[in-house]
Amino acid sequence: MSRLMLSNDDGAHALGLRTLANALQQAGYLLSVIAPDRDRSGASNSLTLDRPLHPVLLENGFYCVNGTPTDCVHLGTNALFRDQCERVVSGINAGANLGDDVLYSGTVAAAMEGRFLRKTPVAVSLVGKQHFDTAARVLVELLPRLEQLQLPPHSVININVPDRPYSELRGQRITRLGHRHRSDNPVLATNPRGKECYWISAAGEVADAGPETDFFAVEAGYVSITPIQMDMTQHTALEHMQTVLG
Repeated sequence: MSRLMLSNDDGAHALGLRTLANALQQAGYLLSVIAPDRDRSGASNSLTLDRPLHPVLLENGFYCVNGTPTDCVHLGTNALFRDQCERVVSGINAGANLGDDVLYSGTVAAAMEGRFLRKTPVAVSLVGKQHFDTAARVLVELLPRLEQLQLPPHSVININVPDRPYSELRGQRITRLGHRHRSDNPVLATNPRGKECYWISAAGEVADAGPETDFFAVEAGYVSITPIQMDMTQHTALEHMQTVLG
């Protein structure tokens, strides 16, 4: 069995991470686990550059780090577990990472930081907070099949699992990212010291949930599997921009 590097954005003590690690170990995988020391949801691909990072080895063998999900995988791949792991698996996230969510997701960002390893990284999220065992079983069953994929370099596989018992899943769908409307405005509040502050609002409602999207698949009870990529170049615009601006 290959060695996997596990991480997440919910923190080293999160139930989703523990459930996934237990399932993979029972399936025979060797694991190296490194995750933030607290919930860092929404951290996206940020790196900590203004202070040192201090990995701490926990009693269960996990490392926790006073940094972001990207920090964790960066340390894992380039220092603590260098040349030991073949693939990064990030999750199981408590909540969806569908559509535009991937722009902000620390779960997806942790997977992206594993793009330099030999095998395509995977982000896995439960669209809820209850049936982590379902998402873990889905991933354990998918991993051998992922070995047959030949995706371009710097790809990421983004998996979202409906929050229901495994027996109630309807199957799986290969999907594209859907899109959300913009979120509500930040909420103005006053802290206990009388100072104004703002809370970022929840993600916007679904704007594009067509039959081929991740939103549609999960709502219908299917596991959504979406290939995403690091290359954000808008290739279709290059020729036009060269004509106008070149």
